[in-house]
Amino acid sequence: MLLEFSCSNHKSIKNQIVFSMIASGDNTFIEKTNEIDGERVLRSAVIYGANGSGKSNFIDALSFVKNLVVNSIAHQQGQGIRQIPHKLEGFNTPSEYQIHFITHDIKYVFGFTLVNMLVDEEYLYYFPNGRKTQIFERKGMTISPGNQYKNKFSNCKEALRENRLFFSCAANFSNVQEIIDAFSFFKDEMVVYSSLNQDNWMNYSLYQLNTNIKMKNAVIAIMNGLGMGIKDIRVSIDKKKLNAVEIPPFFSMEIKNMLLQTKVDAISAKVVYDKFETDLLMDESNGVKKLFGLLCPLIDIIVNGKVLICDELESSLHESLVYHLLKTFMEIETEKFPQIIFTTHDTSLLSLDLFRRDQIWFVEMNNLDRSTDVYSLAELKNVRKEENYGRGYITGKYGAIPMLNLNFAEIMKKCN
Repeated sequence: MLLEFSCSNHKSIKNQIVFSMIASGDNTFIEKTNEIDGERVLRSAVIYGANGSGKSNFIDALSFVKNLVVNSIAHQQGQGIRQIPHKLEGFNTPSEYQIHFITHDIKYVFGFTLVNMLVDEEYLYYFPNGRKTQIFERKGMTISPGNQYKNKFSNCKEALRENRLFFSCAANFSNVQEIIDAFSFFKDEMVVYSSLNQDNWMNYSLYQLNTNIKMKNAVIAIMNGLGMGIKDIRVSIDKKKLNAVEIPPFFSMEIKNMLLQTKVDAISAKVVYDKFETDLLMDESNGVKKLFGLLCPLIDIIVNGKVLICDELESSLHESLVYHLLKTFMEIETEKFPQIIFTTHDTSLLSLDLFRRDQIWFVEMNNLDRSTDVYSLAELKNVRKEENYGRGYITGKYGAIPMLNLNFAEIMKKCN
């Protein structure tokens, strides 16, 4: 589970922001938390903010850390790390990232600093029996293993580059169990959903519906619980060769010839209703397609206790449907402790029966330097437990809303 994330100098995030899933002393919805080492951890968090305030950049920062941990081992010599700093800071100013998380029932803290698109500092600690233990620290190209890990990273140092995380190297070239466990959190347990990877989620769901009967039955049950009236979902996956007309014309002849000789998956998905059936990919609405693409990964996250980080969860989905999905996620009983962290514009979710004050977060843009600030409702003074959070947000009581100073009549006069 994710405990805390902080970063600075990442896109619109200029100064350090800190996001926490550690519960405050509020006893509201105590059942929606999980006690770990004397601290209570939240199961969900919702993030609000105006367009252009930096919500997506916050999600992007988390995604950037995940991808760098998993993929930086593949970076080649001389290749800089693709990271975008704040416009007023630039690459010379350090970009710092730190994440606290729990995996295999042990707390870890991982962090790194980038300067000029290269790794300047890096560290990984863990807390067996609640005591901080150093796994490694890094400064430039110098690695300092903890006392328990002397001589355990000799193979990794040969793979180290200025543009690679040592964590990524150690996960691929060592047998240190703590490294393997921590790496699995980023690779398998921290799941990021955005508009850029929706197609991958749909493909995953279609393969699951084709091969996993329990997953298929669960999806149909959820769909019907949401009033969809679905009788069956029939997915078939066959191999076929591409026709020349199916290959984009701008590909080179070499690539075209290679593709023409390659068999690809031909996927057919039919949604069966009481009196007719539809083609999922061709006939159904964007909302239904998003729901199909979302449900299988969501079930996997719940069953296996993963962390879902989602940008604009409500996109293409009705607000009441999103409400019931979230309520189900937060109330379902499971041995694991899944978490969901998502951005949204849907103020109807600011409901007393869904979220505690420390689960509601806001992202606001500072117009002086165009930098993003992040804060929770629990940090604001004079916010009562029983007040209408949705109304308070819309009226600007908590900030993080658009400042609409438009005079359309005057603007239209200038257009004439």
